[in-house]
Amino acid sequence: MPELPEVESLRRILVRTAVGRTILSVRIGEKRLRRRVTQDFSGAVAGRRIVKLSRRAKYLIVELDGAHVMLVHLGMSGSLTHRQAGFDAGEFDPRHDHLEFSLDDASRLVYNDPRRFGMVRLVERGALSATAELKGLGPEPLSREFNADYLAQKARGRTAAIKNLLMDQRIVAGIGNIYASEILFRAGVRPTRRAGRVTRGEIEKIAAAVPVILRAAIGSAGTTFRSYRDSRGQPGRFATRLRVYGREGKPCYTCSTPIRNVVVGQRASFFCPKCQR
Repeated sequence: MPELPEVESLRRILVRTAVGRTILSVRIGEKRLRRRVTQDFSGAVAGRRIVKLSRRAKYLIVELDGAHVMLVHLGMSGSLTHRQAGFDAGEFDPRHDHLEFSLDDASRLVYNDPRRFGMVRLVERGALSATAELKGLGPEPLSREFNADYLAQKARGRTAAIKNLLMDQRIVAGIGNIYASEILFRAGVRPTRRAGRVTRGEIEKIAAAVPVILRAAIGSAGTTFRSYRDSRGQPGRFATRLRVYGREGKPCYTCSTPIRNVVVGQRASFFCPKCQR
């Protein structure tokens, strides 16, 4: 599932290519996404200009002139590509091109989602923060609000595994399974440790590792294992820099101990039994 780095790298590309463009028309191929596309969607969006692109957690926010914004979530297999002259659509099955936005420069924004777990939802600008998807989210992990003091306060007395705490969107918004594993490896903390028993020094290492890992992943356009593609149709490059995730049985790059995989919160959790305590 695309996490914060994938959505942020997508946003940064689209800021350069799509902001300022006017949506001339919308073609809807399939309404039955995670949230059904509403009847008034096309009429409310056509003729509107894309004025800004922002992000909250794993959600892309496409701000239009007028009263509405589009809230986009890529789900498990979704992509939002900007198809201009020369775009190679060979990786995308056209049967899953569920929404297509024709822009005023003859390019198209296409939402493709084989598993249809994502969504493109129209929301009134003033009601955005109160939507079911965004209300209750914790601070952004790259913001000043997220730091060692904050994380220590949230971890205090918790019996949940520290990895589950990092992935709890009410605690910190946008960190998912891949990057939680990588953050904890960099901090030298096992994913199974009870959050309340992680020491203050370890909490500081985790808090320091969060921006390092996330910014490195953003710089590599995220991670692609199977389906994720950025707005240019290109895969993320961070998979080559993963230290533990997906490497079960392979030697740790630091100590050569085989990487282990345990289930934490119903998710595969990779760690080095020697480097992580």
